[in-house]
Order: sequence, then C-alpha cells, then structure tokens
Amino acid sequence: MNTWRIRDLKEDARIRFKANRWKAIFVGMIATLITGGAAGIYGISSTGNTARFRVSDAVDIRATIQQIPASILLAFGVVTIFALISIVILAFILRALLLNPLEIGCKRFFYRNLLEDAEIKEICYSYDKGYKNGVRVLFFRDLYIILWTMLFIIPGIIKSYEYFMVPYILADNPEMDMDATFALSKSMMKGNKMNAFLLDLSFILWDIFGIITFGLGNIFYVNPYRRLAEAGLYLKLKK
Repeated sequence: MNTWRIRDLKEDARIRFKANRWKAIFVGMIATLITGGAAGIYGISSTGNTARFRVSDAVDIRATIQQIPASILLAFGVVTIFALISIVILAFILRALLLNPLEIGCKRFFYRNLLEDAEIKEICYSYDKGYKNGVRVLFFRDLYIILWTMLFIIPGIIKSYEYFMVPYILADNPEMDMDATFALSKSMMKGNKMNAFLLDLSFILWDIFGIITFGLGNIFYVNPYRRLAEAGLYLKLKK
C-alpha cells in the first residue's frame, strides 16, 4: 500500500494551481456544479427579513383547504407525486448522459494538470472516448451509492469513498469493463478511505472561508485547490 500525506497532496495542489490558475478555476466551477455543489459556490445564506406566520394564518389556510372537494385534493396529490417522480427521473437521466461524462473529463483535467499545464478541452474527453462505457459505469456507481444510502447513511458514505476513484480510472482507461473499474477503485481505496475522509475534512476551514466570502473564495481558490488535491490522491494510489 502506498504511503501518502495530506500535507504533501495539498502542497502539490497549491503549486499546480498557481501554474495554471484560470483554467483550474473554470474547470473547478464546472466540477462543483456537476457534483451538486452549487450552493457551496454561491455561498447561499438566509439573510433578510423573516416573514411572520401567525396561528390565525394557519387556521385560515386549514379552513380554505376543508372547503376543497376531496376528489380535487386527491387528484392534486397524485399529479404532484407524479410530477416529482418525473423530475427525479429526468434529473437522473440528465446526470447520466450529460453530467457524468463531464465529471470524467474534469477528473482528467485535474490529474493531468498535476503533471503539466492541462487544457480545458480535457473536460470533453469522455464524449470522444468511451462515452457509452462511461455513462454505464457511472450510472451504476450512482445507483449503488443511492441504494446503499437508502439502506443506511453510513454504508452510503463508505461506498462513495470506495468508488471514489471510478471516474479517475475511466479518465485514464475509458473502455475499462465496469466490474474491473469497480474492483480497481475498491483495491486502490482499501486502507485509504479514512485518510481520504480526513483529506476532505482538512478543507473545513476553507469551506468556512468560502461561506464568509459569499462563495467567491470557493470559486477563485477553494474548489480548484480541493479538486487538485483529490487528483493528487489518485496519482499517489495509481503508482
């Protein structure tokens, strides 16, 4: 098993970020949006006036609802549930066909940027090579993590770290078989999941910095810095 230190990964990330700053910032924004971190980018906070909700308002709403026929309420509930399910399915399809290949490309950009000044075009790599295989493998990765998370949150977190290297592996080997990809990621992360978690945890102060700068700190430093450090872990475990 390779030995690595969080401090070394972060130091390499800082050096390479400075060497290719603006491209890293751009790809970091895309990577964060892909992984559902839009709230982290914009530093969303609940400021402003808070509306007052009185007990009398609740009574008025309840009285209004009671006047609506039960058949209409049932129909509204069915339509709402159907709409929500449709939105979830469409979002999952969009992620599988569009966002997951971009994730592979972003991973490729960041690990190559640790070796040389990578080009932004790397984010489109999966669309040119191994697109169908990448879509398939990451679809099942997402599905497995969701199912494990539904079983219990902790197993879902463990599995997310176990599959952490899957998109990096596909960025290097776009046609690798799904079973082989999962097996390799599991092998690389064996004995490294806790340290990978600690690597994520080491950015907590930077995350706070991003919040207090209304997301600007995330955009222009924290996000690309974090992605480069994570890519550094892949390169260490790949050896």
